[in-house]
Amino acid sequence: PVKGCDRDFARFFVLETVARVPYFAYLSVLHLRETFGQRTTDGTKDGEEMSDRMRTHYAEADNELHHLLIMESLGGNSNGVDRLLAQTMAFGYYWYVICVYFLSESAAYHLSELIEDHAFNTYDGFLKNHGDRLKKMPVPSIAEKYYVDDNPFLFDLFCTVKETSADGNFSARRPKLESLYDVFVNVRDDEREHWKTLCNLVQYDSMQGCDASEVKSTEPMPVEPAAA
Repeated sequence: PVKGCDRDFARFFVLETVARVPYFAYLSVLHLRETFGQRTTDGTKDGEEMSDRMRTHYAEADNELHHLLIMESLGGNSNGVDRLLAQTMAFGYYWYVICVYFLSESAAYHLSELIEDHAFNTYDGFLKNHGDRLKKMPVPSIAEKYYVDDNPFLFDLFCTVKETSADGNFSARRPKLESLYDVFVNVRDDEREHWKTLCNLVQYDSMQGCDASEVKSTEPMPVEPAAA
C-alpha cells in the first residue's frame, strides 16, 4: 500500500521495473514473426502494419523506462532487496508474457490493460492523498529532460489515442513541470495513454480502433444460457 513515505518510491520502482516487461515481450515475439516473413499483425495484406505496432511498443517501453529512471532518482532503488525483488519478478514475468502473447495476443494485451489501469489508479490515489507534500518537492533532472528538453517524437508515438480539440485537430500533450507533483501527474497520465492503446488492441485489434472519447475497459463476453 502507498503510505506517503519514502518507501512509496521503492514500491513505484518495483512497479515500473515490471511495467516495462510486457512491451519487451511483445517486441520479441513480433521480431520473431517478422523474421519469418510476416509483415502485418494478422498475416493478411489488409492488416495493421507490424512495423507500426513495433514502433509503438518500443515507444511505450521507452516511456516506462523514464518512469523507472525517475523513481531511481528519488531513491527507489536504494535497497538491494527491492532491486532483487523487482528484477526477479521482471525476469519471470517476461517469459510468462512471451508464452501468453505467442498463443493469444488479445489475452496478453488484456492482462496489460488491467495492470495499466491499476497503475493509473495507484498514482491517482497517491496524488490525491499526498499532493501537498509533492508540491513542495523539486522536479528531478531526468523528468525535466524527458518531458521538456528531449525530442518529443517517441513521447508522441506512444500516445496513439489522442484527444480531439474543438477545431478538429488532434491535441498534443505538452506537460508542465513546476514540482514533483506535476511529474507524478504526467506519469499517471502516461499510464492512461497505455491503457487506452491496450483497450483498442484488445477490442479492435488496432491501435486506433476508436477515439479517446469512446475508449472503455474491456468487458467480459456475455454467457449464453445453456440449452434446455
